[in-house]
Amino acid sequence: MKSSIIHISTSATSVLYEGIGEDTFEQVFTYNGKIVLTQVRVSLTQKEVFRTVPGERFVKKATANGEVTLIESDRKEFERYSCSGVLEFRIGPDELLLGLGQYEDGFYDYRGRTEYLYQSNMRIAIPFLITTGHYAIWIDSESDMIFSEKDGIIRFEIDTLSSLSYTVFTGDTLDELIMQFQQQTGIASMLPRWAFGYIQSRERYQTSEEILQTAEQFRKRKIPVSCIVQDWYSWREGLWGEKTFDPGRYPDPKQMVDTLHASGIRFMVSVWPNMSPESSDYKKFADRKLLLPNSNVYDAYSPEAGTLYFEQCQRQILSSGADALWCDNAEPFSDADWSGAVKKSERDRFDCVVELSKKSIVWENLNSYGAYHARNIYENWRRAYPEKRVVNLIRSGYTESRRCGTILWSGDITAKWTTMRNQLTEGLKMGLSGHPYWTFDIGGFFVVKDKYENRGCCNTSAEPLWFWDGDYNDGVQDQGYCELYTRWLQFGTFLPVFRSHGTDTPREPWQFEKETESDAERNVSPDYYDIICRYIRLRYRLMPYIYSLAAMAHFDSFIMMRSLAFDFPEDPQAVGRSDEYMFGPALLIAPVFSPMYFKSESRPLSDVPKTREVYLPRGAKWYDFWTEEVFEGGQTVTAVAPLDRIPVFVRAGSILPMLCEDKISGAWLNREENRAMDEIDEIRVYTGADGHFTYYCDDGDGYGYKEGEYCRVQMQYSDRDRTLQMQDKQGKMKEPNVRNIRLIDAMKKS
Repeated sequence: MKSSIIHISTSATSVLYEGIGEDTFEQVFTYNGKIVLTQVRVSLTQKEVFRTVPGERFVKKATANGEVTLIESDRKEFERYSCSGVLEFRIGPDELLLGLGQYEDGFYDYRGRTEYLYQSNMRIAIPFLITTGHYAIWIDSESDMIFSEKDGIIRFEIDTLSSLSYTVFTGDTLDELIMQFQQQTGIASMLPRWAFGYIQSRERYQTSEEILQTAEQFRKRKIPVSCIVQDWYSWREGLWGEKTFDPGRYPDPKQMVDTLHASGIRFMVSVWPNMSPESSDYKKFADRKLLLPNSNVYDAYSPEAGTLYFEQCQRQILSSGADALWCDNAEPFSDADWSGAVKKSERDRFDCVVELSKKSIVWENLNSYGAYHARNIYENWRRAYPEKRVVNLIRSGYTESRRCGTILWSGDITAKWTTMRNQLTEGLKMGLSGHPYWTFDIGGFFVVKDKYENRGCCNTSAEPLWFWDGDYNDGVQDQGYCELYTRWLQFGTFLPVFRSHGTDTPREPWQFEKETESDAERNVSPDYYDIICRYIRLRYRLMPYIYSLAAMAHFDSFIMMRSLAFDFPEDPQAVGRSDEYMFGPALLIAPVFSPMYFKSESRPLSDVPKTREVYLPRGAKWYDFWTEEVFEGGQTVTAVAPLDRIPVFVRAGSILPMLCEDKISGAWLNREENRAMDEIDEIRVYTGADGHFTYYCDDGDGYGYKEGEYCRVQMQYSDRDRTLQMQDKQGKMKEPNVRNIRLIDAMKKS
């Protein structure tokens, strides 16, 4: 080994290895005088890097991942030398191995497992491993890599790099480890308040008239909604990825957006990095040589290309007043895995995506396309629209993406109960990877199984596809799907971002409204519509709490959707669970992951208990959110869970600021009414322990908060005195006016 540079601070050790060779040794990392991790091997091996010689013939493929255009070329030639790297550590016998991003299979702890770190639809690779053993490891590389653990040795195999750099963090808590990680790689930006409301999407609205009719339905029914989303194909026929609206279907985009804004509704538009060679957008990139080789994808690694891409977004989409971009397909070569009737092995999936990506992306940067794409949007947006916060829903991210106004989501998942269960674990892993803003497609993206004629407009071919594998051929006409969707929406109510989306079947709340002809039919058909609307309204009632959590994500590196390992590290039964979670410091959420009323094809279930077992962590009393009944921690309880109730428990000592029901209307979130958010309708205090909560309000948008234009105040509750006080106010805005404080009394409920 030619050289190594080691930098040690009070809580982190950063190491950089350069040169070719291998070292086997025992570098020791300690916490409070105790060895927590030992490095046992590091090596850099010279490797040849090849370039794929650009071809001349375009090949178009229509896939469920969108229209893909490839340049036929398989001829390779030697380009240069680089390295591959291996890094191994010996770990302790007890700690859980967590994080590493978000995948598909719902595995929580990586003990005894191999994970392939590459970017693809339904996969977000983050090379940050966090453990319950007081240490975390960040691999400072943008290459694809393979992680594995066997017999107490963890191993990172890094495909291509010029030097091997990593940091080991040590600390008391998971929160502390994530704060250190974010301090090195980027603090989460503040999203606007509307981004935490209900976002309505589907694949897809096809005209401006359809969008406005949808908005009008929300208004008439008094269902609050913060944003309506235009998915792909807003462009003219045959011009995939063109960043202008088809004038025949969207004759006046600015008037459409103005009409939405008048109702307090924001607008998000899907944009893609790959463009049809027939489009003018593509030709401008091609003329300036700003495309990735062998592709129709813009070169996000080039600041010049990033500026051109943003200018094209600005030309009509953003200049019409659109409030957010949806940067779909931000891992633009993952379609190598997105075909065929049979799902490949995990190794084969990894190999085929890496092989295709290497034809166009510098090998050392294979995992970071989405991160550079997000950075381009963020930096250009900040210059162009300093009064409007960046919102970028993006299907791929990396270590620094959180600072760029991104919301990460889990890709094109399927409508299955098992998928919904796995999503909870994967969402927890995204938080454990340091990303606070994560969401999923409520109800699953793919709903149809084998009734291909019912597929959405992505693909109506009869060919079976491994990923198009929902359980509900008839969508909202199937009572089984309506039950699944309702449970999924309840779960989504308590996510950082609350968004409905998918293909094959419509998703608006009224699509679940069932017309019944008899009392007997009413008894077996739940009121899905009413339940869905109630949970959407509950989301808005909780907005003061949720927006304060978002501020904690920015100011304190706080993770909103929290593994129980964050808050109950001394409770082994809590630490190892991934079927329930904390939403902020107060709320324990236990989603329902199995049907109680219907199978698919509306087949009724009988004698299924309408309950869910919930573990309540020890060291606290817990209130049932719905009944206010009190339970001691350290036990499993049988929670009542009919279709209108997701089990939610509140920790004693919690302070929960809420809005009243009469403020929840379709227009309540417009810019003027945001300024009234410094008034809290009700603060619920769950007695039985001292408590505190950091309340936050600001103007709801813009970057005035960077200049102190906000109010951040500590709410302190003394259980002995039964008093709530406001302390340590920060910011230029006044303290909130509180209309009502409600003490929920554990003594009366015991």
